[in-house]
Amino acid sequence: MKQVESDSHILMSNEERLKGWIRQDPVRMRALQLVQTLNLPQGFIAAGFVRNLVWDKLHGIELNRPLADIDVIYFNPNDISETADQAYELELRELAPELPWSVKNQARMHIRNGDAPYLSSLDAMGYWPEQETAVAVSIDPLIDSTDNFSTININCHAVFGIEKLFNLTLSPNRNRSLALFEKRLKEKGWLDRYAKLTVQR
Repeated sequence: MKQVESDSHILMSNEERLKGWIRQDPVRMRALQLVQTLNLPQGFIAAGFVRNLVWDKLHGIELNRPLADIDVIYFNPNDISETADQAYELELRELAPELPWSVKNQARMHIRNGDAPYLSSLDAMGYWPEQETAVAVSIDPLIDSTDNFSTININCHAVFGIEKLFNLTLSPNRNRSLALFEKRLKEKGWLDRYAKLTVQR
């Protein structure tokens, strides 16, 4: 029992650290605020938006690197057309054209991946190639347009928890092939960019 309580404390501590780092990043906070205005069902910003921030901080990289992409996900089984995603992307690009938006309805992604239909955004994240990538964030509806980020509640959504992300590991997801995991390791260059990472196969 004591071990469970201790582990819960560590996870909560890491979650609060993550939320604090996001609040200190005006670009990420702006992105979250803009996505929230779309009222997307189960709408989150996921993947590198969260993962790379944690790895940057744990590697002592204080200079905010430009975001390579902003992966916005949502879940709407009633309209799985790509045109719906494109319309949301266009709306976000009109609001912030300088940001690299990507919007994907997770209710459609099972078709591309050859899986059974996903049940939710979180369920879809449970099929992403790396466990550490399956982390997302969102914010509660805004009461006003205040710039006081400390009053905005940030929600974390982590299929496999966030402990591995903070432990600087890269872990394959058993729901995806190891070959895909290895392919992404080479393509993404994570091990070259982040010297402290270790791979857990």
